[in-house]
Amino acid sequence: MATVLDKKADLAGPGIGDYSELAAILPEDYRSALTPRETQQAIFHVKRYIADHLCRELNLMMVEVPLIVDVESGVNDMLDRDGSRTPIQFHISNDRDLHPIDAQVVQAATKWKRAALKQFDCKVGEGICTDMRAVRKDYFLDHDHSAYVDQWDWERVIMAEQRNLDFLKEMVGKIWKVLVGAEQFALSLFPQLKDPRCPALPEKLTFLHAEEILEMYPNLPRKQRETEVLKKYPAIFIIGIGWPLKDGYPHEMRAADYDDWMTDTSRETGRETHGLNGDILVWNPVTKRRHELTSMGIRVTAETLEKQLALSRQQDFLRLPYHQAILNNRIPLSIGGGIGQSRTLMLLLRKAHLGEVSVTVWPKILKEMCAKENIFVLE
Repeated sequence: MATVLDKKADLAGPGIGDYSELAAILPEDYRSALTPRETQQAIFHVKRYIADHLCRELNLMMVEVPLIVDVESGVNDMLDRDGSRTPIQFHISNDRDLHPIDAQVVQAATKWKRAALKQFDCKVGEGICTDMRAVRKDYFLDHDHSAYVDQWDWERVIMAEQRNLDFLKEMVGKIWKVLVGAEQFALSLFPQLKDPRCPALPEKLTFLHAEEILEMYPNLPRKQRETEVLKKYPAIFIIGIGWPLKDGYPHEMRAADYDDWMTDTSRETGRETHGLNGDILVWNPVTKRRHELTSMGIRVTAETLEKQLALSRQQDFLRLPYHQAILNNRIPLSIGGGIGQSRTLMLLLRKAHLGEVSVTVWPKILKEMCAKENIFVLE
């Protein structure tokens, strides 16, 4: 299935690709509701609220998470499956190269978490949550993409019979409850965030399959499809991201070795659908654009791992320790995801740019552009 490897699938929509385009979409009448000092106060109050309530809703415990991993472990997140987003790699000579290590900076802790469930002796219904930091050097740096990534990366042990859409939706609903609660918490602490131009998040998400969205907008590329559907439903969970749709392309690329994007769910939906994963997207009233908050999913089994790697022509991964652990049932079945911290804070604190809530590197052209639009980018 050659189309699974086609990068056009991942770039199907006209995303922001240069700074002239970014300049055109930055809000012109922007004024932050919070001062830089108030913003910092709000960030840490809201982050604590979300971490505490995620652990409570999903029965998770906070654990330490790696920033760097051994290349040979195979636990780094490749983000997609065409090799276009590669991690930062470096050599640790260690003992005059007698005991060296080749290491990578993590791009996400997706695979590490599943192995960690066994390390921390998590039982069915128990899980872990991390305050994850990562570097993704291959992003175009715009208003909501940064080389620095921070996430609440979480993972929970499940039973085989929970590998279905109903359970997926139940977990998504718990996460959404936390995010809606966090917004109300922020508004109570900082009433100046209340603005009729920024309506509160709806109490319930709309669940849509990637196949349904393609049927709704068959002539639009992916990001335009998302934009249009968000005008109708301001908060959605798109189910089944990674499986090639009827147009030959996945809704978006997904790595083949963590989320299950190929399982046939047609018996549950009564239509031709696939996948036990998805993304939460909302309409951002400040940027007036689509805004992704989290990717998550039920993880692969030994069977779906082999099939997805075969479709992606990455069977050589099967020799790595992480993949061997799945094949030999040495780590548990699980569900998990990553909730973008800065993305979520940007939305809840009514910010126009990620740089207002996180400190990272930005090109001079972007900082100058933001300054003209009263966007205070942290240094």
